Amino acid sequence: MVEMVETATILNRATERSLVILDEIGRGTATFDGLSIAWATVEHLHEVNRSRALFCDALSRTHRLGRASRRVSRVGTMRVKEMAGRCRLSA
Repeated sequence: MVEMVETATILNRATERSLVILDEIGRGTATFDGLSIAWATVEHLHEVNRSRALFCDALSRTHRLGRASRRVSRVGTMRVKEMAGRCRLSA
């Protein structure tokens, strides 16, 4: 519940000039419940707040959340893979 209160505070206070960084939105919920929370957060930040945002999420939801990039303009996805102690980024 604390996480939802914090997310609501972020959504109510973020502006066009904000950089919002969120990690594991909806963690501890069922997969589709967490996905719904994360997706609604992405859409709200994009449409209402118009903020820049970075989301970090477990692999269980990342590929599903990436579908938002097809429905919401100005959204993209990136994968980070660690190999031999070095990180590699891919779009």
